[in-house]
Amino acid sequence: MSAAAAFPVPGDESLFSGRGWTALVAFVIAVTVVVPVLFLAVPETSPLHLSAYAVTLAGKILCYCCVAVAMNLIWGYTGILSLGHGLFFALGGYAFGMYLMRMIGREGQYQSDLPDFMVFLDWKAYPWYWSFTDHFWYAAALVVIAPAVLAFVFGFFAFRSRIRGVYFSIITQALTFAFMLLFFRNDTGFGGNNGFTDFKRILGYRISDPATRAALFAATGLFLAGCLVLTRALVRSRTGRILTAIRDSEGRLMFSGYNPLWYKLFVWTLSAVLCGIAGALYLPQVGIINPSEMSPANSIEIAIWVAVGGRGTLLGPLVGAGLVNGAKSFFTQTFPEYWLFFLGALFIAVTLFLPRGVVGWFVARRAAPGAQGPEAGKVTA
Repeated sequence: MSAAAAFPVPGDESLFSGRGWTALVAFVIAVTVVVPVLFLAVPETSPLHLSAYAVTLAGKILCYCCVAVAMNLIWGYTGILSLGHGLFFALGGYAFGMYLMRMIGREGQYQSDLPDFMVFLDWKAYPWYWSFTDHFWYAAALVVIAPAVLAFVFGFFAFRSRIRGVYFSIITQALTFAFMLLFFRNDTGFGGNNGFTDFKRILGYRISDPATRAALFAATGLFLAGCLVLTRALVRSRTGRILTAIRDSEGRLMFSGYNPLWYKLFVWTLSAVLCGIAGALYLPQVGIINPSEMSPANSIEIAIWVAVGGRGTLLGPLVGAGLVNGAKSFFTQTFPEYWLFFLGALFIAVTLFLPRGVVGWFVARRAAPGAQGPEAGKVTA
């Protein structure tokens, strides 16, 4: 066997297998055709009808899946644990939220051109950083630029100083906590405790209309599919191999002549941008955003999604985000006082018995059908 056959050049191998492409196309058809039809066209009396609540909940979970995929890029494939990704998610939501607030027009409680919270706090005009947010494309650009700039500046100084491991995790947690306190202030123009809510329109369409909700759900599903394709392409590229080398042995990579700074900075900024876009898609579907989205607990929960599903695998973040948030929705309605206990027990169980997560365990079982016990879950996916 030749060396080229044993070690294929990055980019030569197919992006997905035939089954992988089939699954991806089926997912796209489900989110763009099947779900909207069951929601809009099937009568409410039919058992196949999907309610507005179900579509909104599914859209919310899809947004969380996008965040989990972004987290997996930086933690699962590069080995950098961030406990501040909730900040980038919230920044995207706030950047797009002001556009939605301005689209309310004079339909607010005070019937003013300013949002209700600004009227209540006696603001006379929009602050400079909210200029031009009445234009959709400017707000969309801000959704990308705000988390990208913050991530790039923070990441540059952190990675250049070679901060890593638990120290980096603690600093990212401190960063999101500091921004949460900033956004809680009433004089910063972010709505204080209440944040942004009571949205009316997006691109001229009523957000409450079923067709608009279906379109937002489909857009979220398409974005998630794009995130999966992007992740797969990046991981199978030469850059992806270097990112994996950073995770496995950064010192050896540096000894080989590579400077990991710009590779880490690239994937860190990209991950932040994906979170910001997910936050922008999340906002009109859920209908509210406030500083609690930046809570360090939320960022820790994002890491739990990836750990439960299986970090370093393509589908692990989706499984983890869907499993945890689906269980959260059930338990918070049925047994609200026990939800946190369930989440803690789930994380402990995964740590002890499935160290590679649910998907990692299945991959290990497939690679070694005769393997038994927790050691089977330690096979690299």
